[in-house]
Amino acid sequence: MSIRLASRFAALKREGRAGLVAYVMASDPDHETCFEILRGLPGAGADVIELGFPFTDPMADGPSIQKAALRALRAGGSLKQTLDLARRFRETNADTPLILMGYANPIESMGYEASAQKMATSGADGAIIVDLPPEEDAPLRAAFDASGLSIIRLATPTTDDQRLTKVLEGASGFLYYVSVAGVTGANAATSADVRAAVERLKRATTLPIAVGFGVREPEAARAIAVNADAVVVGSAFVDEIAAGPAPQAVERVLRKVAQLSEAVRSARELEGTPA
Repeated sequence: MSIRLASRFAALKREGRAGLVAYVMASDPDHETCFEILRGLPGAGADVIELGFPFTDPMADGPSIQKAALRALRAGGSLKQTLDLARRFRETNADTPLILMGYANPIESMGYEASAQKMATSGADGAIIVDLPPEEDAPLRAAFDASGLSIIRLATPTTDDQRLTKVLEGASGFLYYVSVAGVTGANAATSADVRAAVERLKRATTLPIAVGFGVREPEAARAIAVNADAVVVGSAFVDEIAAGPAPQAVERVLRKVAQLSEAVRSARELEGTPA
């Protein structure tokens, strides 16, 4: 279990607000521009950072993140380069949790123990491995536990109670609720659907609940933040990278982060009903 993640969610609870989890793809649009984006995320309002590592077959991702992975691969991106970015970020920021997100193949190629040790050394706090189900992640979970890392699991609208029990076994950090069935960047769920889902999940676990997929605009982020412990945004930031020349990508992404962060931070004040 990551101490940084536990501390951050405890602080958010004391503040009575949800957090913003900001996703970017490592080495997109290139290694150095990505580092400048990473370095600026906390100041723009990101409470937790998800750093994707590029893979050639990102089957759970929609067009925006698939294109980001291709840009990153063309720029020389890899799990090794992702860990380098994490290490450089941690040298500038000791407090903001950073988790990696990606697919099992690069982890398996490096080896579970080696991957976990290198993640911990780089300053990462855990990972989401989207194509490694709970039934198959015991060796990785053991390696993560030995290195003090969180393994973060996914739940979806189709996760029934029996499956949820399995998903929660050994999970730590937070539970990532994928609010719509489909790939990243899909349309957002309704606020009523999210509220009902979060209430159900909170009856099953004490882990914080982060809700994502399809969140692009402040209104959607604000609606989710009323009930969830955190709002995950990815495609909206990746699209800002693709929207124009790389030299201006940092400014575009951080401006979008600030807009969504303000919406998340003010959600419960406006609603008047803390989660």
